[in-house]
Amino acid sequence: MAEELLSGSLFPFSFLLLNFDFITMQYSGTVLVAGATGRTGQWVVKRLQHYGIDYRLFVRSGEKAIEIFGPEVIDRITIGSILNQDEIDAAVKHVDAVICAVGGNVMDPESPPPSAIDRDGVIRLATRSKSLGVKKFILISSLAVTREEHPLNKYGKVLTMKLEGENEVRKFYGEKDFSYTILRPGGLIDEDGPLLHAMRFDTGDRIETGSINRSDVAEAAVEALWIPEAHNLTFELIQQEAVPRDSFENYYKQVAQEE
Repeated sequence: MAEELLSGSLFPFSFLLLNFDFITMQYSGTVLVAGATGRTGQWVVKRLQHYGIDYRLFVRSGEKAIEIFGPEVIDRITIGSILNQDEIDAAVKHVDAVICAVGGNVMDPESPPPSAIDRDGVIRLATRSKSLGVKKFILISSLAVTREEHPLNKYGKVLTMKLEGENEVRKFYGEKDFSYTILRPGGLIDEDGPLLHAMRFDTGDRIETGSINRSDVAEAAVEALWIPEAHNLTFELIQQEAVPRDSFENYYKQVAQEE
C-alpha cells in the first residue's frame, strides 16, 4: 500500500518510508496546481500526493504532464495558459484552492515577458479563481520583490512584475471568507527532498539573500492549505542548517505571532 502511494516520487523511497507515519489527510478540498510541470510545480504535486490530497493540474502540455506524473493523471489535467481567461475558468471549476507555481522564463527571448506571466497572468488567475468561488490562493513568488535595484530586475523588471501580481492577490483574497498565502523563496535549488533543513521564515522582505530547495517551497505551499497562521500573510523563506523537520508549522506560527 505504501509503495503504491509513494511510487513515482522525485525523492528516494527510503526517505519517505521513514516518514510514512506523518502522512495524514490534513486538507479535504481539491487543489489546482498551476504550472504543475515546472520544477517547483512538480514538487507541489508530489507533496499533495504525499498527504493524500485531491488535486488537479493546469498545464500547457498534457503530454508532458503524463510523461512526468504517469497516465493515471489524465483525468486531472486541464490544458491551457494563464494568458487565457476561458482556459483558466475551465481549470478552476470545482476546486477549493489554487497553488500558483507559474513564472516567466526571463532567459528565453521567445517566452512571454514577466509583465504577461508574473503580473497579468497571476492577476487573471486570481481574479477568475475568486469570481468562481475558489476560497484559498497560494502564490509562489520570489525573495527581493520590493527591491527595484536588484540585478534580476534587469530582465523585464521581473521582480517588480511579481510584486504587482502579489499586490492584487492580497487585495482580492484578503476579503472575508477568502484567504491567501504568498511565499517568497530565496534562490531555488534541487539538492534534497523536503523537511531535511531548518528554515528561516520572515516577513517584510528583510532577508537579503539565501537559497532553498524547491521541495521545501512545495512543502511550505501545501502546508499553508491547513495551517491557520499561514493565512493572509506574506512570507520570505530560506533554508539553514541540515536538521530534519516534521513540518513547517512552527515557523508559520512564529512569524504570525510577531505580526
